[in-house]
Amino acid sequence: MARILLCDDEDAVRAFVKRAIEMDGHEVVLAIDGADGFDRLTAERGAFDLLLTDIRMPMMDGIALALSAARDYPDLTILLMTGYADQRERAAGLDALIHDVVTKPFSLAQIRAAVAEALSAAEETRLSA
Repeated sequence: MARILLCDDEDAVRAFVKRAIEMDGHEVVLAIDGADGFDRLTAERGAFDLLLTDIRMPMMDGIALALSAARDYPDLTILLMTGYADQRERAAGLDALIHDVVTKPFSLAQIRAAVAEALSAAEETRLSA
């Protein structure tokens, strides 16, 4: 299954999303904010199938993380999450770099479906390359 880096500054969200994704057999590595996420991404040399990150976080937000990840690991699929309309608008200009933005709050089924769809699209891209 896939290896996923999950970045969110809220403990409850991290635990909920981790549990949801692991239900589908994926390995989940956690990060508490964008800076932690970038450190983990760098330490693992980008060895993830998906970066799933909240947009609004302290230290380094999800958009800065997405920009850095896309620059250093252009084949990494990126899925953003946010509960704020203004943050979703900020992400609109990143269409070439990110797969999608998932709006919070979401159900267990919704986040599982979003992750599955992002991974499926990434696989199709790899096969057609």
